Amino acid sequence: MSALTRDANPPLTKSVEDYLKVIYHLSSQGGFATTSDIAGMLEVAPPSVSGMVKRLSDTGLIEHVPYRGVQLTAQGRREALRMIRRHRILELFLTQQLGYDWDGVHAEAERLEHAVSDGLIERMANALGQPQYDPHGDPIPTAAGEIEETELMPLADAPVGAKLELRQVGTQDAARLRYLADQGLTPGVLLVVSDRQPFNGPTTIALAPSGDPRIVGRDLAQLLWCREVPVEDRGRPAT
Repeated sequence: MSALTRDANPPLTKSVEDYLKVIYHLSSQGGFATTSDIAGMLEVAPPSVSGMVKRLSDTGLIEHVPYRGVQLTAQGRREALRMIRRHRILELFLTQQLGYDWDGVHAEAERLEHAVSDGLIERMANALGQPQYDPHGDPIPTAAGEIEETELMPLADAPVGAKLELRQVGTQDAARLRYLADQGLTPGVLLVVSDRQPFNGPTTIALAPSGDPRIVGRDLAQLLWCREVPVEDRGRPAT
């Protein structure tokens, strides 16, 4: 049995699984998830969050530090990564095997991730060739409970002249995802930062290798996570 299967353990409720995922995302940079942040992401009232925090703490899934917030325990992190693996494999399966567009898979995966078995998820992963990334470029945790951690920068902060690979798209908003797809801005594309206007103005980029220009507003550029392309990779086609 892999580190991210729990067939021998009592199942967690959908609500608990959702809380663990949200706490993971909020505290993934080594910080704490606050009650107000959790309430905002889950769209629930703060008193409801307080009750769930006590429950999760009592069951050993989180650690609550007064006046700072909560962090996942090792057990809580494993459960969160198990759900994230489910979600991202489902998204990729829906796009690659069932023909969904990338802007329509998040809500479907949110519903399915609580219903399917770990065994089905592993069959999907095998059918997909044990993929590393979901359709939006987010890393898929391995069955052993490991997840890639790569230093990326938002396009909005990249210097003019930088050669970049777009690695992750940090939004699930369907309209934004459709727009990005229409512009050819999907994970794996190579680009060069051509210009940036002052006072939080837009960024102009050139797609590689075509050189086709695109103008990206700052709000959207903040959601496009990139890595600088090593010299030896420049000129290679995007994957």
